[in-house]
Amino acid sequence: MKNVLGNKKAIALFVLPGLLLYTIIVMLPVIWSVYYSVYEGTPGLKWNFVGLANYERLFHDKNFHNALIVNLKYIAIVMIGQVGLGLLLALFFRFWLTKFKNVVRTLVFFPVVLPTVAVGQLFVKIYEIQPNYGLLNSILSNIGLQHLVQPWIGQSSTALGALSAMDIWVAMGFYSVIFYGALLDIPGEIIEAAKIDGCNAFNLFRRVLSPLLKPITITCMIFSFTGTVKMFESALALTKGGPGSATKSLSMFMYSVSFTYGKVGYGSVIAVFIFLLCVVGSRLINLFDRKEKA
Repeated sequence: MKNVLGNKKAIALFVLPGLLLYTIIVMLPVIWSVYYSVYEGTPGLKWNFVGLANYERLFHDKNFHNALIVNLKYIAIVMIGQVGLGLLLALFFRFWLTKFKNVVRTLVFFPVVLPTVAVGQLFVKIYEIQPNYGLLNSILSNIGLQHLVQPWIGQSSTALGALSAMDIWVAMGFYSVIFYGALLDIPGEIIEAAKIDGCNAFNLFRRVLSPLLKPITITCMIFSFTGTVKMFESALALTKGGPGSATKSLSMFMYSVSFTYGKVGYGSVIAVFIFLLCVVGSRLINLFDRKEKA
C-alpha cells in the first residue's frame, strides 16, 4: 500500500476516472448555466448577450423572492423533521424495540422506495375533504375535532405544512437506518460504563451518544439539506406548486421560467443561485463539525 500511495501515476490512475466523471456530470452543467446566464431568450430563436442584467433582475423579482422564502421554510421544517425523527426512530430500534425488529425497520424504511407520484396520490387521498373526507379529516371528525377539518392542501396556510409532513414521512426511515448503523458501532462497554456511573437516559444521550453521533448527524443534515433545496417532484405530485404559489419552490420557478416562458437565460441565473445555495448551506452545516478548542 505504501508503494502504491508513493506512486503518482498509480494515484492518477485511481483518481482521474472519478474526477473526469464528476467534471462531466456536475461541473460542466454548472459552467454551462453560468455561460447561459449572461444571455437573454432561447438558444436558436432569440439569443442576445445582456451581461449581468439577469442577475440584477433576480434581486427585484417578487416571484423569485416568494419561491426563495417557500424553499427556506421547507428546508428548515423538513430537514429538522427528517433528521430528528430518524434519530428518534434509531434510538427506539437500538434501546427499546425488542421484538419484530426486522419487520418494524422494514415498514419504516418502506416509504423510501415508493415512487414519488404514488406517494403524492396517497397523500392527496389522506388530505381529501371532497367528495368524501380523507383519512386525516375522518379521524379529526370522529374524535370530535370537527373544527379542525379543512382542505389541507387547498389553502395556502396549511399546504406547505402538509407537503412537509409527507416528505418527512417518506425519508425519516432512510435516516433512521443510517443512525441505527452508527449506534451499533458504539461499543456496548461505553454505554454500560455510563449506566454504571449513574447516567439516566437523557444524560446518556447528551453526554455519550450525542458527541459520538455528531459526525453522522452532520452527514445526515447535509444529505437532507441538499435533497430539500431541490424541492420539485414531491411538490409537483401533491400540490403542483399551489394553491397560488404557496408551495412553489426555486426549482419549480426555474422550470416554469425556462421551459414554460422560454427565458432560458434568466432560468440559468436561478439555477446558478440554487447551486450556490447548496454550496453555502453545506459549508455552514459543516461549521458545526469544527473541533472544540482545547
